[in-house]
Parts: sequence; C-alpha cells; structure tokens
Amino acid sequence: MARKNYTDDFRRRAVDLYESTPGATVKGIAVDLGISRGALREWVDKLGSGTTVRGGLVVPDGPRPESQAARVARLEAENAALRAEARKLETERDILRQAAKYFGRGDELVNRFQFVEDHKDAYGVKRLCEVVEIARSSFYAWLAAAPGRDARRAADAVLAARIRVLQDPTKGGDRAYGAPRITADLNDGVGAAGRVNHKRVARVMREHDLAGIRLRRRVKTTIPDQSGHEFPDLLGRDFSIGEPNRRYVGDITYLPIADGTHLYFATCIDLGSRKLAGWQVADHMRTELVEDALRAAARDRGSLAGAIFHSDHGSVYASKAYAKLCEELQVTQSMGAVGTSADNSLAESLNAALKRELLAGESVFPDQATAYRAVFRWAGRYNTRRRHSAIGNITPNTYENTYAATRSATLTEAA
Repeated sequence: MARKNYTDDFRRRAVDLYESTPGATVKGIAVDLGISRGALREWVDKLGSGTTVRGGLVVPDGPRPESQAARVARLEAENAALRAEARKLETERDILRQAAKYFGRGDELVNRFQFVEDHKDAYGVKRLCEVVEIARSSFYAWLAAAPGRDARRAADAVLAARIRVLQDPTKGGDRAYGAPRITADLNDGVGAAGRVNHKRVARVMREHDLAGIRLRRRVKTTIPDQSGHEFPDLLGRDFSIGEPNRRYVGDITYLPIADGTHLYFATCIDLGSRKLAGWQVADHMRTELVEDALRAAARDRGSLAGAIFHSDHGSVYASKAYAKLCEELQVTQSMGAVGTSADNSLAESLNAALKRELLAGESVFPDQATAYRAVFRWAGRYNTRRRHSAIGNITPNTYENTYAATRSATLTEAA
C-alpha cells in the first residue's frame, strides 16, 4: 500500500539519497522508496541542487553517450572477463566438492590446512588457500609446526589418562570433578616444574569428553523494567503471515559508527505481510525513539486501532509514556518472556539482516550521515523490492496489494 502523504523530511531525504548515490536514476530511487517517478522528479526539481554524484565527482544529471567502437570494445572485454571467471568458478567448484568431507570433522580451520596439504600437488597451494579462505603464511606455519603438535598430542593423551584415574570411583576418584578440582589434584604435592595450567586441563577434558557431572541452572539474562508495566504474550511465538495491520513486532538495534558513536534503529514490523511499516533512527535510546517508530507506522497505515504490538521487556517499551501512546493509538501491547530472544525472533532477524546487508563485512559505518542514508534506502527497498520467503518470495507491498484484491473479490462474491 503506497503512501499518499509524505512529510517534508521524507521528501528531503529522498532527494538527498538520489543526489548522493553514484549512478542513481530517478526511476531506481523511486522504486526503492515505493513512490512515483513523477513525485520524485518534482521534489528533485524543487528541493535538489541539480547535480548527482558519479564516480566520486559531482556532475550534471543526464546520461553520457557511448560510441559504437567503445561499446564493442567494452562488450568484448566483458565477455573475456566472464569466460575467465567461469573457468575460475568451475575449478573452485571442483575444489570445494572435494573439500566438503573435510569441513564436517572437528576443528574446521585445521581441516582446511589438512585439505590443502593433501591436494597441493593437484591444484597448487596458492589456489587452494584462496578457495578455502586461509592465508598461505598460516598454512606454512601450520605445516612447520607439525612435529610440535604431535608431541603435544602425545602429552595430552598422557594427561587425559591421569584425569581418568582421578575421575574413576573404583580408584578413589570422583566422576563429578570438573577442571578446577582436577587441576588441584594434579598439582597437589607437585613441584613448580610439574604443575599443569587449569586452562590446559579444561581443554583436555573437553577434547576427551571428560567433563564432570554437573547440574545446569537457568540464568535470567534480562532484568524486567521496574516500572511495574507488564503485558501478557499475545503472540506465543506465532509469527505466521495473514491479514495486514493486525499484529506487529518491534525491537531496537545499534548501528556502529567509525568515530566510536552509535545510532539506534527502532522498528515496527507487520507480521501479516512482513512489511516494515514504521521505523526511526536516532542517536539515543530514549522512549521517543520507539514512539516515533510506532507513530510512523500509524501514519503509513492511517490507523492502528485494534492492532497488537509485541516487543521484549526493554525499559522503553515498558515505560508509562509508551503505554500512553499505545492507548492513544488503540494498540494493545504484548511482551515475550524475560531472558529469551525466541519470543521476538522475527524483529531480531530483521535487525541482523540490516547489518549484514548494509555493512557487507565492515565493522562500522564511516559516519552518521552515511549510515542514515543507507538505512533510509534499505528500509524502502525492504518493502518494495526485497523478496520474503515467508510470503511466497514476493515483496511486502505486492503481498498486501494481492491480499486486498483477493479479499475484495471474496466479499463481492459473498454479496
């Protein structure tokens, strides 16, 4: 369902995204944000500077012509590159097929080293290290350390035998002994030269399945808000799709910035269609952050009356101010259990997807402006272009349009 009313801030952000994105087109940005090309062009003409960033340079809008000879040369170069890439991928595929059986055993990194050692005559060390993603220097260091590893392995086997004796009840031992007590027993009456480190004892016990018997207790890792606002779990981990604008989930995640600061991203996600109906980014985690996200969803939907909003027990969601806003919007609050992320897993999954796709392996965003622009575009694409398996690999907007059309047809037939 496309928006009909846009705030001035949204218009400025859309124009800024278009002008600051290398190679951007009005059509591409408009589709990303779920707006019409005419509207975006009107905003650019009215609010924009008339230039866009291409190749790191600010240049006037408009495509550059390409000569026939240049086009032929470019296409030939691209074809040659594609053929080379195809050959490379075929070789890498064969390598990975043979490596698959190595990766399912024990220490994965050690198994990668062993795979390279076993196949270096067929493919060469350089290619193998690139495919299985290890440094050649690390492989050669591992190879050189083989004699030392064999000696340590033998010494660990001797230590494991001593530990078994200390855990054997028939020999006066105690099966419940863990690493601290075993270490104390091993070092009892032994001089400094013969003492063993508790970390080594713990490692050997773990590798030889010698862990002591112990009772596990559940530890609560989340402390409920002390305001007294508690709400029942109205979802019960039922994240199934269905009618839009009935059930929502939300959460907060941080966006790390290179200068050490953070931005915070709050969401309001429609369970029925998986649409990111409302969101907000700020440099704080005060209650206003989640309030603005819920208000954004209300503006997008027109009304949230009768809807459920599910969250964790974070203090902002349990605050009196947020409860008051939900009451004003006629939204019923729901919360999962304390200390478990599974009760709000869908919201956390969206947060993980955002960081994975926007950071693309980097640890931080270069600055806050870049982070905000990236989130602004990603949030638009999430609804207009990103396919979701839960709704049949279509976009949330497509799902909602199809749902509305089907329901209208059903009501017409019933009448």
